[in-house]
Amino acid sequence: MAGTGDDGVRWLSDSEQASWRAILRGTRLLEQALDDALGDAGLQLSEYEIISMLSESPNHRLRMSELAAMVVQSRSRLTHTAKRLEDRGWVAREQCSDDKRGVELVLTTGGLTAVRDISRIHVQSVRDNLVDIMTPGQFTAIGDAMAIVRDHLDPNGVSGH
Repeated sequence: MAGTGDDGVRWLSDSEQASWRAILRGTRLLEQALDDALGDAGLQLSEYEIISMLSESPNHRLRMSELAAMVVQSRSRLTHTAKRLEDRGWVAREQCSDDKRGVELVLTTGGLTAVRDISRIHVQSVRDNLVDIMTPGQFTAIGDAMAIVRDHLDPNGVSGH
């Protein structure tokens, strides 16, 4: 149903529709595979992403609002995820030193050890399910394409790059 219809909608061509469905299903299957690999370590992908971001940040801490934007989660969802990580002893919530109204999530020593151990599982899963099944050119192309999407949807870089 390519072209513009009587309703003014610019419909997808058959090849665009096939590509769109491959993108949609492929990203969902990839996320599920990455989540499943971490499940063996008793962790969800959303939890790993948070402790990973904290491990890469200065002093292993980030404002909750900044972290929520980086991992593309609502503040409410991040709060629930942070609670699960707190219960494991991997993170702690602390008042921001420069703004008493703000809250930072801080990676604990136990959390840093966990992210270092679990990162091996995650990286292997990324390799097995994405990087190593493509040519280097294909992997670069998909990264470039998703950077265009990211920059279109987050033009001010609020979500972090």
